[in-house]
Amino acid sequence: MRSYSPDLTPPWKKSAPAREVAADPSDPDLVVEEVSTGFCGAVVAYEAGTVTLEDRFGKHRVFPLEPRGFLLDGEVVTLVRPGTGRPARPVVTASGSLAVPGARARVARAGRIYVEGRHDAELVERVWGDDLRIEGVVVEYLEGVDDLPAVVAEFAPGPDARLGVLVDHLVPGSKESRIAASVTDPHVLVAGHPFIDVWEAVKPSSLGIRAWPVVPRGQDWKTGVCRALGWPENTGAVWQHILSKVRSYRDLEPELLGRVEELIDFVTVPPATGE
Repeated sequence: MRSYSPDLTPPWKKSAPAREVAADPSDPDLVVEEVSTGFCGAVVAYEAGTVTLEDRFGKHRVFPLEPRGFLLDGEVVTLVRPGTGRPARPVVTASGSLAVPGARARVARAGRIYVEGRHDAELVERVWGDDLRIEGVVVEYLEGVDDLPAVVAEFAPGPDARLGVLVDHLVPGSKESRIAASVTDPHVLVAGHPFIDVWEAVKPSSLGIRAWPVVPRGQDWKTGVCRALGWPENTGAVWQHILSKVRSYRDLEPELLGRVEELIDFVTVPPATGE
């Protein structure tokens, strides 16, 4: 079996400290290249530990001001906030995205993300709330997906009103998988995670338990979990305890993280020409 070094630090970050260059938007000649993406552009804005570059086509991209994060005339440099002499620490949201301080919530899009229940909606808000407000995406809950085809028809999705649906227990052969397969509208994306309930998408380690218990079929899953773990059989109160332990995306399983990010991308992508 091939052995790999546990040190995955890029070589350009292992060298001696790089020369510091002030990220001054007033300097029209300051053109740099971001090392990990190769995006090259002039420094046009700085805010809260990030720098905005504009390429020759007028496209803007925002990058964190990380040490040794840019190339200037072929030399690795560290961009710093003008006048500070050191890199600023970028602020991130609970989902891991770069925060945009002072940004106002966008007017709600016509598109929506539907989730199965209130707990799903509260968890999505907990982790992705800041991102959703900036993107203008509203999350609503359905109390189950048994009537999903009718819900989709009533929503009447289109190029400017895409619909994303997050489904629990979307595994081969499940009832949920059959319902999802019945939705074929190109402006609807049904994505799901394998967990029986969204509770299970919270990492056991974040709750101080070894694992989520296996509940026998035919028994209410949440009640069975409470009994197995010795928790009060008050699922509302237990959920609030679980939710309080979720501080960021690091407390969630990747199977849920990927699906929510996929849905956000789907409902916010601009319609293609001709749609």
